[in-house]
Amino acid sequence: MNPAQPSFGKDISTGDVVDNLGFFDSWEDRYRYIIDLGKQLPPMDEALKTDDRLVRGCQSQVWIEVDKDEHGMVFKVDSDAHIVRGLLALVLCAYNGKTPQEILDFDIENYFSELDLLQHLSPIRGNGLRAMVGHIRRFAEQELARQA
Repeated sequence: MNPAQPSFGKDISTGDVVDNLGFFDSWEDRYRYIIDLGKQLPPMDEALKTDDRLVRGCQSQVWIEVDKDEHGMVFKVDSDAHIVRGLLALVLCAYNGKTPQEILDFDIENYFSELDLLQHLSPIRGNGLRAMVGHIRRFAEQELARQA
């Protein structure tokens, strides 16, 4: 990994995101912060942007690839929309580097509630965000089933 790029889920945690978003008074500034987070995502190799990695249910194109390392599941993600890349970064703060069980145990709805996020997204974006979360949770469920 490029040392200039933060590790989502490690260097930038859900607590960091909640705290940082709390500094902003307006949702315009919060959106800017979320978009800036998305700009910090490592680039995804174009060869990984295949139909089998495409998340269904998103208005924008979203790709998710999963790998494993010694600590947990590691995700490579991308989208063709800046705000969606930012939303992916928020999700990675919760899930990246976690074990499958940690992913399934994490209360993502509470996290979104702490961010006051869903009420500030269009219904279509909110559904897309839930589709991304569901996609990652399915990876975790499949990995747990393989380990059983």
